[in-house]
Amino acid sequence: MQYWSKTYIPTLKESPAEAEIESHKLLLRAGLVRKIGAGLYAYLPLGKRVLDKVAQICREEMNAAGAVELLMPAVLPADQWKAGPRWNAVREVMYSVDSAGAGAKAPDEPQYVLGPTHEEVITPLVGSEMSSYRDLGRTFYQIQTKFRNEIRPRYGLMRAREFVMKDGYSFDENDESAEETYRRMATAYDRFFERCGLSFISVEADTGIMGGAFSHEYMVPAEVGDDDVVYCEESGYAANVEKATSGLIPEGFSEIAAEAEIEEFATPGVTTIKGLSREPYGIAADAQFKTLLYVGDSKLFAIVLRGCDDLQEAKLGSLGFDLVRPATPDEIVEVMGAKPGSLGVVKGTIKERGQLAGVYADEAVRLVGNGVTGANRDGFHLSNVNVERDLDIDSFGDFRIVQEGEPCPLSGKPLKIARAIEVGHIFKLGTKFSENDSWGAKFTDANKETKPAVMGCYGIGVSRTVQAVIEQSRDGNGIKWPWNVAPYHVVVTVLDPDMEEASSLARKIGEAAEAAGADVLIDDRDERPGVKFKDADLIGIPLRITIGGRGLKEGIVELKGRDEESARKIAIDEAESVVVSEIQNRTTG
Repeated sequence: MQYWSKTYIPTLKESPAEAEIESHKLLLRAGLVRKIGAGLYAYLPLGKRVLDKVAQICREEMNAAGAVELLMPAVLPADQWKAGPRWNAVREVMYSVDSAGAGAKAPDEPQYVLGPTHEEVITPLVGSEMSSYRDLGRTFYQIQTKFRNEIRPRYGLMRAREFVMKDGYSFDENDESAEETYRRMATAYDRFFERCGLSFISVEADTGIMGGAFSHEYMVPAEVGDDDVVYCEESGYAANVEKATSGLIPEGFSEIAAEAEIEEFATPGVTTIKGLSREPYGIAADAQFKTLLYVGDSKLFAIVLRGCDDLQEAKLGSLGFDLVRPATPDEIVEVMGAKPGSLGVVKGTIKERGQLAGVYADEAVRLVGNGVTGANRDGFHLSNVNVERDLDIDSFGDFRIVQEGEPCPLSGKPLKIARAIEVGHIFKLGTKFSENDSWGAKFTDANKETKPAVMGCYGIGVSRTVQAVIEQSRDGNGIKWPWNVAPYHVVVTVLDPDMEEASSLARKIGEAAEAAGADVLIDDRDERPGVKFKDADLIGIPLRITIGGRGLKEGIVELKGRDEESARKIAIDEAESVVVSEIQNRTTG
């Protein structure tokens, strides 16, 4: 049982100018956190209590799913990262640790880095200890502070430079066992987010620089979300927009036959899809081919889309390149013979076809029967271009951004798109890390053969979950904490703290509530009733009991749920039993 006057809850009447979204405003106004620097926050007592509760729920679900907790350092040897597969891809978001000493010149390359994640640490750690298949079937996790050099930190804990994360890692003998572990972790994630009181969606997701066979993100729908979720209510299909596909091409679709021979026509000054769609050309965007040039691991390649589609760069990961960037104009001209805006992949028109590592087309270009594309001559385009007959394509794939209203790949019904906050991500990594020759995790199987362990990794943004709960559970008066993560479950508001009778009754009710399993805060401040009520609503305590001098004379106290419109009058001699009953209902509900 805690007294308000003995703890520190610095509530604010107004939102600080730095706060951009409602949950960020409430974090500050309710006295949960305070900004120390860009993307850096201190957790005040109330915020620390919520963070600890979220972390504990996470810990309980991981333990129940068979995972074992450990703790790895946050300061990591850079050489260990350099020996792994991701150094070049993640170097720009990692903080270096200058170990040269004050005033000394820092080395060109860091000796140590602050960990944004720990695959490069856990893999050699476990690999050095295990040798046999009998050692496998293990899942480890930690709850720890991570660091990421966000270029533009924003939205409070949503996109911070320092954050608390639960990261887990599994090591299995084969794919079958690894997928069973993956399913077990997915079930644990469902339980965790449910217990935190969140409405969430599990969606198919891109594996990104993590790699691996497949992954799922756990998304909390919210208007201020930093991701788009594509979903179908009828079929249950759900995917991050980076991964989403649709049933745009009908089953059994056959290539459209050529109608006429290719013709070149002049397009002086026209270098965009929109420009060709205007008069005097009047060529619809969905009748045009869009050709984009990228560099993957120092190799130039081309991507072809319909003119009405946009490239989803995350989907380029399916091509197997570690680092991908847009090609420069000079690189494009050297190989294609023309500047961007006049490009195409019609056979025989590419200046240096041999210098292209590949030409890849989105499946949807097959819907363009006889379209228009660049002639690889500045100021000229080609018409009557047929996909099958004319385009020099190595392979087809899914590279476009799905649009709302396109048919669901499972049900055929229109897809919907909603904004959401990512709060968790699980991956089936496979052997990307474990097969590393210098620090992998290998074992001897029953046939005495050496094999790499099949790995999975599982992340939950613990601090981000705190703010996601606020984003979903709030009203115009403040936070409405779900019971399991509330900093306190019950606030006993004493309107006349100098009255011994009132203070004594508050202690008595508080002790009964505490014995029933609730965390209790007694508001004993010398403040006006209006201030106390507003603060109680602002910080979002689920259950409020009010004790006032007038009520004592009438033999009553008032009980009000944070989610209820009005208070109920309870006889003093029934107050303890009613409060205990309320606590039991909310605990088991």
